[in-house]
Amino acid sequence: MLLDSQNLFSDNQTITATAASQNIIKFGKGDVSFLPFFAQVTSDFDNLTSLTIALQTSNSEDFSTPTTLIESKLLLAQLKAGNKFPISQFPKGNQGYMRILYTIEGTAPTTGAITAGATFSNLE
Repeated sequence: MLLDSQNLFSDNQTITATAASQNIIKFGKGDVSFLPFFAQVTSDFDNLTSLTIALQTSNSEDFSTPTTLIESKLLLAQLKAGNKFPISQFPKGNQGYMRILYTIEGTAPTTGAITAGATFSNLE
């Protein structure tokens, strides 16, 4: 798998509360469902019950009216370094800009990080 810093939503982003990804990717309007998507835990999480990632799109960079295209949830026992979220392709529906919304359930974690973005290959 090849990662490019220009196509990362999160680069080892620490998640300690519900928050958006540190980066927004501007794809421009059009279908990007041919692109592989990658989201992996890079540091073990503690405390929380689960973490949901929601891939969102908007026609504006400020995400004043985001649309969630797909979501995936992992429980605390699964939020260990090396584990991946089971989304492998971008879904249809891109409006021009995309980000990830990370939603914490349960007690806020003090540790845990994610790397996520578009890849050039879904081969591992």
